[in-house]
Amino acid sequence: MIKIAFCDDDVSVLNEIRVLLDRYCAERNQEIVCMAFHSSLELLGEIEKGMRLDILLLDVIMPDENGISVAKEIRRYDNNVKIIFLTSSAEYAVESYTVGAYFYQLKPICEENFFKLLDAVISECADVLQSTLVLQNKSNITRIYLEKLEYCEVIGRNLLFYMENGEILQGSGSLDELCDKLTHHDNFLRPHRSFLVNMEYIQNISYKAIIMDNSAHIPIPHGRCSEIKNKYLEYAFRRRQVFIS
Repeated sequence: MIKIAFCDDDVSVLNEIRVLLDRYCAERNQEIVCMAFHSSLELLGEIEKGMRLDILLLDVIMPDENGISVAKEIRRYDNNVKIIFLTSSAEYAVESYTVGAYFYQLKPICEENFFKLLDAVISECADVLQSTLVLQNKSNITRIYLEKLEYCEVIGRNLLFYMENGEILQGSGSLDELCDKLTHHDNFLRPHRSFLVNMEYIQNISYKAIIMDNSAHIPIPHGRCSEIKNKYLEYAFRRRQVFIS
């Protein structure tokens, strides 16, 4: 479900946006969780506590803090939220893109254009959600991109996610549940009950182990080598990769 927050010091604008979003949900049969903030400090406080959003509609000119500055603070905690600036002036249009703004919406808000904007950004969010995982543990919540995930290992009740940049992230759950969630992603292979690998990062397959690009050795159970090689070759053929024998 898409989570949208909107922040503006003008209560009439907050009410207008809520009405537009309610109308959008009704017309598009779309389920959206909406949160309104009258103060940027209140918004930042919730984000610092761990609130994560898909879309943020943020006023640029506010009495407590400039919207661009607020966005810079938000980017310290969340690089994924789509920020749409709302303003009656194009003065900050160029600067808005230095904080990764998705769009710069001028007021007054035209319903037709606003709905088209929501169509585009929600569609993009849906694509992102399908290609990411959200990891939650005691300290934080992290969204990871599946294309950056090299392999996953289960140790006890913990899942360890080994990322392309060398980072190791920890989450909870079972590998069975993770495999079920990734059913529609054909680049993942489970060669061992304790491992799930992204075949994009396979460097070599021997009869004992899969060697990943980062030199990690993923054990292959006795008798499964041929099956794993065939699955990898099928995947490589679908990817139209070049073979030299």
